[in-house]
Amino acid sequence: MNKSIYLLFGFLVVFFSSKAQSNLSVEIPKKTIPVMKTSKESSFLGLWVDDETGHKVEKLVQREGTNSSFYFHNNPFVKSADGKSWLMLFYGSTKNGIQLFSIDLASKKIIQITDKSGSKGGEILGRKTRKVFYRMKDSIFSTHIDTHKTEFVFKFPEGVPGSVATLNADETLLGGVLSSNEEREIFRNNPQKSDYFNKIYEAKLKRTLITVDVATGKLTQLYSENAWLNHEQFSPVDSNLFMYCHEGPWHKVDRIWNIDIRNPKPTLIHKRTVEREIAGHEFFSPDGKTIWFDLQIPRSETFYLAGKNLETGIETRYALKRDEWSIHYNIAPDMKSFAGDGGDAGQVAHAKDGMWLYHFVPKGDSLVSEKLVNMKNHDYHLEPNVHFSPDGKYIIFRANFEGTTQIYAVEIHKN
Repeated sequence: MNKSIYLLFGFLVVFFSSKAQSNLSVEIPKKTIPVMKTSKESSFLGLWVDDETGHKVEKLVQREGTNSSFYFHNNPFVKSADGKSWLMLFYGSTKNGIQLFSIDLASKKIIQITDKSGSKGGEILGRKTRKVFYRMKDSIFSTHIDTHKTEFVFKFPEGVPGSVATLNADETLLGGVLSSNEEREIFRNNPQKSDYFNKIYEAKLKRTLITVDVATGKLTQLYSENAWLNHEQFSPVDSNLFMYCHEGPWHKVDRIWNIDIRNPKPTLIHKRTVEREIAGHEFFSPDGKTIWFDLQIPRSETFYLAGKNLETGIETRYALKRDEWSIHYNIAPDMKSFAGDGGDAGQVAHAKDGMWLYHFVPKGDSLVSEKLVNMKNHDYHLEPNVHFSPDGKYIIFRANFEGTTQIYAVEIHKN
């Protein structure tokens, strides 16, 4: 079957699927959804049942070019203007460069939000203000997701490289870092992560945590250190709580830190107990009470998903098997289960059979896993970065089954 026939069949499947979602009296007979290997061919179809797992998978964004979902801890979801459905923001390629789009998760309608030419950095969505923030060169802009009105927010001082990566809970402050021209030069000369990662860490160049006032553009320097400060995240509920990490080889750094921006004294979240123990890829729970992270004691040997309760100081650990280890984890909106994006044999776990998307449910001190998607036809140089849909029924991820980056959704519970 050639590509054009796949695309025609995929269009018909997606068309009737959308009809079923908009009119509950119409149902798709199961025989219309093919059971097949998750691959380039299934992606061209647009809707299929993974033949290894039995879960329904959909190519969520149907538009030409590349389409990329947000990084795993950056919220991409906001209610539609009428409050009747959920929108998800994503980046997509256009003739005028990469732009921000929204997709209505119910109707699958796609709307382009930005149109400025030039590369954009940042995946920062304000649910209250309904604005998306991004950096272009040395300037930060915001665009309203409904009106598409774009406003200038801030320009970094000349010769001072900077970026923003997060928005606080009351959506008044952006959080980010100032770096150095020496660091920028290392990145420029070493574009691949495998080339720059150790070089940036070993250079011990100064970085400064900052906030930028959204209304006034005032820049405030919070804390400086000769270290690779990275992975900035504001708490989803506490407007003053700012999490960041010491980036670098995880077994060499005390990685996860919090500061209160009113009194920016760093607090270590997880203290190493044995040599080569690692903790990383941290993220907040939706209620802001817990910081979850990948924990290995020691590195590449024993695997946990761990959570530090910020109120009690108690750390919860859920054990995982080696093949279940994931590059990124995420937590469901009801905080009762987790997702993981797996990894190939070249990752830190050296898993023999780890190329799966997983759903995890806690049981005692372990996680019980269910495989959702066979990822063996995905190149893990692109990390899938799983998100739960706002209703908790799907896990959304990015993959390159077609050879280009596209966005998919897998249904957690089988019909």
